[in-house]
Amino acid sequence: MPEGLIVKALSGYYYVRPDGQQMTEVVQCRARGIFKKRGESPLVGDRVLFSMTDNGEGTVEEIKPRSSSLIRPPIANVGLVLLTFSVLEPDFNLQLLDKFLVHIEHAGLEVVIVLTKWDLLEDAAKQDEVEASAALYRSIGYPVVITSSKQKSGYEALFELLSHEISVFAGQSGVGKSSLLNTMIPGAMLETNMISHRLGRGKHTTRHVELLELPRGGYIADTPGFSQLDFLELGVEQLSDCFREFKALSEQCKFRGCTHTHEPGCQVKEALEAGDIAASRYEHYALFLEEMKEKKRRY
Repeated sequence: MPEGLIVKALSGYYYVRPDGQQMTEVVQCRARGIFKKRGESPLVGDRVLFSMTDNGEGTVEEIKPRSSSLIRPPIANVGLVLLTFSVLEPDFNLQLLDKFLVHIEHAGLEVVIVLTKWDLLEDAAKQDEVEASAALYRSIGYPVVITSSKQKSGYEALFELLSHEISVFAGQSGVGKSSLLNTMIPGAMLETNMISHRLGRGKHTTRHVELLELPRGGYIADTPGFSQLDFLELGVEQLSDCFREFKALSEQCKFRGCTHTHEPGCQVKEALEAGDIAASRYEHYALFLEEMKEKKRRY
């Protein structure tokens, strides 16, 4: 039975690229009914076994074990997340960046922070502010790549980090993910939309998940942008572990299950007071903690 990779899912069909075939040679498949009975569903990124039908289409027969799976966007076997934010239009939003990082850390995935539209940032003070933020996240352990699609800068550094079979873009809408992909993959001809200045955010230019083949091998998924995330799938006690610089300190706190808010002997609070933890990161942690508690009370 042939094996392949699901490169696109749309309207109940799964488009499978058979192993050893060109990207353009895909088989349009339906999934066996047994998956629905089990409450399972094939995802883009799944490696599958499939059979051919008499009409030239195929049927997904088996889903191979996954190394990872995401709910939003619905995709499997992702090795790297390119967390994409613009430095301007919309403005660089550190609170939203930290919220995405929490979800990515919770999923156990590697991440690279990609900053776009550097060419739009002409104010020197703003440039210094963005570079200081980039330095902060690098010090925590996150690679940061600053790019400009107009100047075609930052791409070589980005390509060097794309060593996984499947990488995925995530981030706020309107930050230029599609423009970035158009530059990275000549001929991709992805739809791009102008920023809505009235709303201050971009339109959702991507409507389904699809794997795009990179020139140097591997795939990247252009996924629907989204500007809000919730914490319903994350436990309150798990939040501090999703802040990398908190994790090791948490183990040294006086009380087990320390929330790092009011407890005596809290190593995270001591590190904050000593300037070893950025105030913005702690403020966002406290904000997310309250948001999670409020959601738990409501549900």
